[in-house]
Order: sequence, then structure tokens, then C-alpha cells
Amino acid sequence: MPRFAPPLLLLLSCLAGPAAANVAGAVPAATAGPALAGVPLEFLLFAGVLGMVAFSHVSTMLTALWGALAITVYKLLWAPFGEGAGLAGLLGHAGHEWVGLANLLALLLGFALLARHFERSQIPAVLPHYMPDDWKGPLVLLVLVFFISSFLDNIAAAIIGGTIARSVFRNKVHIGYLAGIVAASNAGGAGSVVGDTTTTMMWLAGVAPGQVLHAYVAAGVALLVCAVPAARQQHAHSPIVKDAPDGVRVDWLRVGIVAFILALTIGANVLLNTRYAAASGLFPFLGAAVWLAILLSGLVRRPDWHELPGALRGAVFLLALVWSASLMPVEALPPASWPIALGIGFVSAVFDNIPLTALALKQGGFDWGFLAYAVGFGGSMIWFGSSAGVALSGMYPESRSVAQWLRHGWHVPLAYVLGFAVMLAVLGWHPQPMAH
Repeated sequence: MPRFAPPLLLLLSCLAGPAAANVAGAVPAATAGPALAGVPLEFLLFAGVLGMVAFSHVSTMLTALWGALAITVYKLLWAPFGEGAGLAGLLGHAGHEWVGLANLLALLLGFALLARHFERSQIPAVLPHYMPDDWKGPLVLLVLVFFISSFLDNIAAAIIGGTIARSVFRNKVHIGYLAGIVAASNAGGAGSVVGDTTTTMMWLAGVAPGQVLHAYVAAGVALLVCAVPAARQQHAHSPIVKDAPDGVRVDWLRVGIVAFILALTIGANVLLNTRYAAASGLFPFLGAAVWLAILLSGLVRRPDWHELPGALRGAVFLLALVWSASLMPVEALPPASWPIALGIGFVSAVFDNIPLTALALKQGGFDWGFLAYAVGFGGSMIWFGSSAGVALSGMYPESRSVAQWLRHGWHVPLAYVLGFAVMLAVLGWHPQPMAH
């Protein structure tokens, strides 16, 4: 079995153990799927898929697709879905998951086109006029990504950061710096209920915005810890362009298109969450809003449609992993505590953070700021651990290596632990009830 599997199994078994105990009294044993040493076989299959993605030289997209198919067929024949057994259970599960998957697909493809509009606007080319010439230039860019992600989807923030980096570093971006961009985008949304899907889920479930705001204590520390070494790595690898090329003119119409797409995305997100929360699970409205803005703006500036095939490969890879993760028989988390919240962050690097967040909300008893930081920032530790990382890897295929990501992005796991420790020491662990 791949080297990646044992630590993954250890983490997943922490979830599987309480799940089995909690479900045992309510679900007949005959309906449970096969297990090995108490670990459901779905986890072993998923660990094998992730191990192949991490360390094999086979296409990551094909590996994820075949893995998703294998797990789905296994569930169909030998283990029940959360919604029931057999074909009826599969259809019920697909009906439950399709809106989230469709939204994710639409956002990944739409923001790839947005990034191209932004690049062709020439804004990245003129930025060297306004950024420091030394290692503090890359540092400023990471802080900018952090800020953008506080009110904008972290996928868009990471793509914008990657687009600027490609221009100001002459197409030579260090893998450690790419990890820094993903970390900054995930950290920026950790304390904002509109900055990340998981914090939005908490808001909809009754967690007040102020109950996740203190996640910025940990996120700010984490940004500082990983941004400084990442910026120095990038400066040593390829310094920032000192001066913008002569004769560069900003295409303000494309800038307006980017602003229009982002404004419609933010507006749709806020409107859905505040006025039409009950309907948000019926249709991928957020993704539809992005594509409506793209098609309308296409009347004045044609999008670069040739960007879509590459973006689609990355999107299919992520969707396959998210689907596989949704099939795992995790019915409960261990009792809420700060060590469990810390561990959830590491699990989030390989396991979809949306079902983890949903389980935590169902169980209650968490300090929501700690949980928001864990599920938000934790996925930065591996390139496919968050949608922002997968989106950025579409622009930089060389980042699709777990070994290289961990080797050069060593500062991200360190930043995660130190940020968590500082927040725990300064604020302490205080479980919070929901507002309603």
C-alpha cells in the first residue's frame, strides 16, 4: 500500500470508530458494510486512491475517476449509502450532492475565464510599479490574496494571486510560494461567513458571524508564519519584476468585466444566504450567477474559451475526490474538544471539509472559530486538499506533487499548528451555542 495510506487510515479511523459506536445502537448490523479491524472498507479504498494520487505517476484525473467509480460500485453492491442501500440509495445520494458538485464545477470553470480576463487587462503587468522590489514584494501579494479572500470565494482569490504571480515573477513561481498563495486564500476566508463555503454553512446553521470572527487570530498568525518564508523562497527563485514594461496600457473594460463577475458572485452569495437560504440547496444558483455574468460580459469582450479544457481536467479531478469523500460512512465525530478540532484540520487536507463541517454542526459543542480555522486552513497542507489548491494547480501543473508540495511548502503545516496554538493560548477554548 502507498506510504500515504497509514497516516490517512489513522486519521480516518478516529472518525470511523465513534461513527460505528454511535450507529451501532440505531442501525442493524446487517445494513453495515464490511470492515477490516473496525475500519470500513470504503476508507481503505479511499486511502488507496489518495495514495495513488499522491505518489504514483498515473494521471491524477484518471486515478480519481476510476477510484470514484470503484468506491461507488462497491457501495452499490456491498455497503449502504447514507440515504439507503442499492440503486435507490445511490440515486438519493446523488440527489443530495448534485447541487454542491454543480456549483463547484461552475465556479472552477468560470473563475478560470475570469483569471484570463484579469491577466489580459494588464493589471498584473503594471503592479510592479506599486510593489516593493525585494522579498517584500511577494509578501505584499500574499497579504493581498488574504484580504481578497475575506469577502470573495477562495478559489477566485487563489486564481487572481496566481495570475499576478505569473506576470510579476516572469512565469517562474516557486512551489513553496504556490503553497503560500493557497494558504493565504484559505486563511483569508477562515473568519468571514462569506469568505469560505464552510463558514457560510456555519452561518446558515445558526452560528453568528461574530462566533467565527476570532478565527482571524489564528489565520493572521498562520499567514505571517508561512508568508515570510514563502516570499523569501520566491525572491531567491525569481525576484519580482522591478519595473513594468514600457507602453503597457490597462484595458479598463476587462477590469470592469472582472469587477462585474465578482460583484454578481458576491451579491448572489449574500442574497442566497440572507433571503433565500431554504432554496439554496435546490439549484446551483451561485455557479449560475457566475456564468450569467460571463455570458453577459461576453457581449463586449469575448472570453478565452480555450482555457476551459485545462480547467475542466482539474475540476473533474476535484469533483471525483469530493464525490468519493461523500461516500465515506462517517456518521459522527469524536466529542468536541480542541485536540479534535486540531485533528480535523489535518483530516481536511485529504478529506472534503464540507461533510466534516456538516457533522460538526450536527453534533455541536465546538468553538466555531477554532473549527472554521481548522477546516478552512487545514486543506492548504496538500495541493488537492482544497478547491483553491486544485484551481491553482491548473495554472501550474508542476505543483501536482504531494512530495514537492510538502518539501517546499513545509511552512504551511507549521503555520497551521502555530496559528492554532496561539489562538488557544490567547483566547482559550470556549464552546459556543448557535444563535438559533
